[in-house]
Amino acid sequence: LQKTLILLQVTLSVVVGKTLMVLFPNAMKRYILKMGEKSRMNQNPKFSYENWGPTFFSFKYLQFVLKVKWKRLEDEAYEGHPAPNTPVVTLAGELRHLLDFMEDNRPLILNFGSCT
Repeated sequence: LQKTLILLQVTLSVVVGKTLMVLFPNAMKRYILKMGEKSRMNQNPKFSYENWGPTFFSFKYLQFVLKVKWKRLEDEAYEGHPAPNTPVVTLAGELRHLLDFMEDNRPLILNFGSCT
């Protein structure tokens, strides 16, 4: 049921967005560029609007957004419920699932770091 609701929401959003891009291309370009400022996409001089702007509200865009939103459904954690078994990548580059690292009744400790 959740996937169906997400499908309807995203499809409606894409249809409306695509219609607005056809009817009001300049206004939609300004809107999309404003969204790009939030994600800092506009700060890369080699990555112009013409490279990524027209992909908004395309069929590939619809597929990508659906995939991400449906995947997030699996990643939600609730107190008192089993932990989500999200996919992770090992340092060796191997795709595994989080709960693959559980051993008997030992607690699983996750340590996140960043290299910047």
